[in-house]
Amino acid sequence: MTEPVFSLKDIIVTVGDNVQILKSLSLDIYDGDFITVLGTNGAGKSTLFNTIAGNSAIDSGQLLHHGHNIAHESSVARTNYIARVFQDPKMGTAPRMTVAENLLLAENRGRKRTLRSRGLTKEKLTEYAEITKVMGNNLDTRLNTATGNLSGGQRQALSFLMATRVKPELLLLDEHTAALDPKTSEQLMLATNQQVTQNRLTALMITHNLADALKYGNRLLILNAGNIVLDVRGDDKVALDEAQILKYFIV
Repeated sequence: MTEPVFSLKDIIVTVGDNVQILKSLSLDIYDGDFITVLGTNGAGKSTLFNTIAGNSAIDSGQLLHHGHNIAHESSVARTNYIARVFQDPKMGTAPRMTVAENLLLAENRGRKRTLRSRGLTKEKLTEYAEITKVMGNNLDTRLNTATGNLSGGQRQALSFLMATRVKPELLLLDEHTAALDPKTSEQLMLATNQQVTQNRLTALMITHNLADALKYGNRLLILNAGNIVLDVRGDDKVALDEAQILKYFIV
């Protein structure tokens, strides 16, 4: 197996009155991995994402990016190669900017972030119409609509497209379908899987949907009390069922 793109080595994260959330957690993330992440509330899933993204400081351990320790690198610096889609559709987009303007802004990740209206050429709008159409929710007809006026599903689809407009080295999907109705959630999940697999994105996806965790991705993690209690991939993942997964959910 090739060298991992990201490695967490014995990561410890504590909060409050010295309460350990992550307990010497180690994880290797390889190029092209699509990892679904399960766990009860308080298991450490969000802290894991915050640690990778730079929003939670670690007490000890290493976070390696191509072998270089980035544990003390700022969250802003990490946005050059890590993208994240949150559960809340309002996060990740600028509400007063149009759909097209948000997409243009997303193309500047890793560069000086300026927005010039002359960048929205007829050709660029045609391009945006094509990429938004694949989301299947009429987002392509609302390119000139302020993002704050979109439905929750459309806004979350836009957040996903913005996060992947410039291919990130790691995509963090933080329960990105949880706030949507079942039909919209399924629609976005199908589009997510298509984009991740076709573009060979490396992604971690937190979900509470056991069926989605089993259906999507090549690898599955279960966290419990700050530890990884299951890490399976390939045929071992395919052989799992919901009953076997539930055995790991110790309250």
